[in-house]
Amino acid sequence: MRKLLLTFALTGLSFSFVFAQGTEPLDLEKAVLIGLERNYGIKIASNNVVIAERDVKIGVGTFFMPTLTGNFLNSFNKDDVKQQFANSPEPNEIPGARTENENYSLVGFYGFRPEAIFTVQRLGKLAEVSELQAKVLVENTVAAISSAYYRLVLELQRHKVLETTLELSQSRLDIAKAQYDLGGAGKRDYLTAQVDYNSDLSLLVNQDLIIQNARINLNELLALTPDREFSVKDTITVDKNLLLEDLLENAYLNNKQYLATQRMENVAFLALKETQAERLPQINLNASFNRNTFTSEAGFLLLNQRTGFNYGLTASLNLFSGFTLNRRIQNARVEKLNAEYALQDLEILMVSDIQRAYNTYNTNIKLLDIEYSNYKTAIENADIALERFRLGISDYLQFRDAQVNLLTAENRLLTALFNIKEMEIELMRLSGRIYFQESFEEFRLGF
Repeated sequence: MRKLLLTFALTGLSFSFVFAQGTEPLDLEKAVLIGLERNYGIKIASNNVVIAERDVKIGVGTFFMPTLTGNFLNSFNKDDVKQQFANSPEPNEIPGARTENENYSLVGFYGFRPEAIFTVQRLGKLAEVSELQAKVLVENTVAAISSAYYRLVLELQRHKVLETTLELSQSRLDIAKAQYDLGGAGKRDYLTAQVDYNSDLSLLVNQDLIIQNARINLNELLALTPDREFSVKDTITVDKNLLLEDLLENAYLNNKQYLATQRMENVAFLALKETQAERLPQINLNASFNRNTFTSEAGFLLLNQRTGFNYGLTASLNLFSGFTLNRRIQNARVEKLNAEYALQDLEILMVSDIQRAYNTYNTNIKLLDIEYSNYKTAIENADIALERFRLGISDYLQFRDAQVNLLTAENRLLTALFNIKEMEIELMRLSGRIYFQESFEEFRLGF
């Protein structure tokens, strides 16, 4: 019997499985890079970060920079004029008299609003939230790609297990057929072996479908076509040394969703201060340079030209606005309280998620040692059962029982290994350690 190849490392756990795959190699690091580069959700989130950062710059310019406006006016009139003057008995008639009014002005304005300081700070925090939310999406995408990648590895490993099981069934079928042909066994044993072989073949065919769908799921996350073929690495390495205390400490410092919620609490606080600052007086400074020229072909005033500066200061104070400002301040206080509740709720959820994932991780580490020992025993038992069946010492029921036990042991071992890896990925995501800051900054260089 061709045995499944596994290697066991003392410094960690590394199980290697040999199986035939596609021709294009794809390791996890390459898969993650492809996903970060092509995933459209990440591209949208990165663009939103750029928009939020520009909003901060625009806010600074709007509230703390003066405005300067240039104006030009040039108007013409052409009228038939009839004028009667007191010192002249005869009226003065001017057909088609032209009048021109030309005006140039340069107007500068600077307004100081006390709430503007808090507005800009709030926009800055919102920009931080936008970037953190983009990083949350990146982390979720990396976690999803990692999980889908190892799911494909797992299903390929299960396919190899089923191939080995089918080989055992083929050996049993060959032995049963030979014994039946030689008259050493009844037809019933041969037909039972044929049924069991077909059953194992059906499992293998269904496993092919599972692998195809697993490939499609991974391709979807990488924004690749569903029919893209590639070969994945045949090794799953797990870390047995994760500590709950370290994970919780890292989560408080690096969990992007928790940090974003903290920033939203700051945003609510600044929004309250911004609204309260509207009670303070506002000061506006203005200055302008004007040049006005008026010419007319009729009347006493034929030319009037003025050039000069004007400037001034305006101070305003909101004395009463129908209790609108009071209502807005009260609502801002409620929003601040809601933001505090949201942070506390997320903290409980985060700690609970880490604890649940760690319990599953820790339990499967204990199960892995048990399942590995059971797996080795099942292999030896299957070898003995096959040899005894070949020699006619045992019947087909004993052999089939050993074969099913081996299949069950292999699947349980693979499941325990995958569960550890999946919980390891989840714990890295929850603790904010699934990717580095440099990776995100490099991804955003194109903007």
